[in-house]
Amino acid sequence: MSDKQNKVMPSGKALLPFVVFIGVYLGSGIILQAKGVEMAFYQFPAPVAVFLGIITAFILLKGTINEKFESFVQGCGNPDIIIMCTIYLLAGAFAAVSKSMGGVDSTVNLGLTYIPAQYVMAGLFVIAGFISIATGTSVGAIAALGPIAVGVAAKAGLPLPLTLAAVCGGAMFGDNLSVISDTTIAATRTQGCEMRDKFRVNIFIAAPAAIITIILLLVLGHPTSIPTMQTYDFNIIKVLPYIFVLVLALAGMNVFAVLTGGIFLSGIIGFAYGDLTVLTFAQQVFTGFTNMTDIFLLSLLTGGLAHMVTKAGGIQFLLNAIQKMIKGKKSAEIGIAALVSLTDAAVANNTVAIIINGPIAKELCDKYKVDPRRSAALLDSFSCVLQGLIPYGAQMLILTSFSKGAVSPMQVIPLLWYQQLLVVSAIASIFIPFADGLIKKNPWKWEDEKAAS
Repeated sequence: MSDKQNKVMPSGKALLPFVVFIGVYLGSGIILQAKGVEMAFYQFPAPVAVFLGIITAFILLKGTINEKFESFVQGCGNPDIIIMCTIYLLAGAFAAVSKSMGGVDSTVNLGLTYIPAQYVMAGLFVIAGFISIATGTSVGAIAALGPIAVGVAAKAGLPLPLTLAAVCGGAMFGDNLSVISDTTIAATRTQGCEMRDKFRVNIFIAAPAAIITIILLLVLGHPTSIPTMQTYDFNIIKVLPYIFVLVLALAGMNVFAVLTGGIFLSGIIGFAYGDLTVLTFAQQVFTGFTNMTDIFLLSLLTGGLAHMVTKAGGIQFLLNAIQKMIKGKKSAEIGIAALVSLTDAAVANNTVAIIINGPIAKELCDKYKVDPRRSAALLDSFSCVLQGLIPYGAQMLILTSFSKGAVSPMQVIPLLWYQQLLVVSAIASIFIPFADGLIKKNPWKWEDEKAAS
């Protein structure tokens, strides 16, 4: 840590605004769940919960109101926060334009057309994974593929709980790796690393779990009756924008340029096939922007709140408490994984969990020399695991709703092999750093800095 950070006096009181934020968000979900409200943990807007935490910070923390407001604005205006919010908007626009010109439908139908019927269970996992990687949203992948999966299961005599688990596992696999997912954006920006570098580390954690899951689905997911193969309508040209964005992002091109290019490529394809006009294209771009309003406001406001809490010593207090249980690099990585997992279980939102724990993880990286690309991968992986396992998460609630009451979350959870295997793979990667060879050593040149000081 820098000298400036060391001078911050730890203060447990400074954490109370975060406690209010999480308490309101979690408490409202529990109360609404008890009342039988659908999607209970998603009814109380997260940005409003953060706003209540901000009000608490203005009341409790030391300083004049002008000083506190200046601190809040500095946090909101942090370059990483602004970059993160801008990427959210562009990712939302790309997803909306690509879907409106038929990209999602073509991707789903392409997979269903060419995957052999006897391998349909594993095929659903693969299709869900690609849709989620391409669109950056597990919920979107589940919403697109879920109804089709239920129909396929009925025709092929497949067990419905396992079919739904395959879709959920694939969707979480893609969400974890997608370069335009809000979880990836939050993880990389809070840790200060590039998306492609995080992907390189993350793929070696996620791939073993995905491969074993596919093998299990091939062995145990045979249909009792082979359904007649159907030819679904698709257009390979409409799949190209997703490939364009994925390839260029992994090649290291600036994410702003990649997403902007993807938006206009999707628009041009939409114009060519008559799916879009100049006016509807503009409307879809704006729809994509507005679709990201919640996460945009959440990130902006949380950035301001986090800066106030940090300046008042709250993060230092939490770090001092955590460091009593951390002895080195490996235990620091375990601590990061545990923090984001517990937070996601509490708030049922993996992006929120990453945003809350990102600054803490970054501090642990600084102190214990954890590579930020590894911490970003761990934040994303463990939050995705919990988000895909909890019965009150949006993914599980939407997925099981397609069964019209025939399947409950508790029937699906034991069959979520990918999420369970991802935990094993991620923990193994902490003790056997099999992805470290893909990333440069000493990303902050620790030894040089130490010698210079």
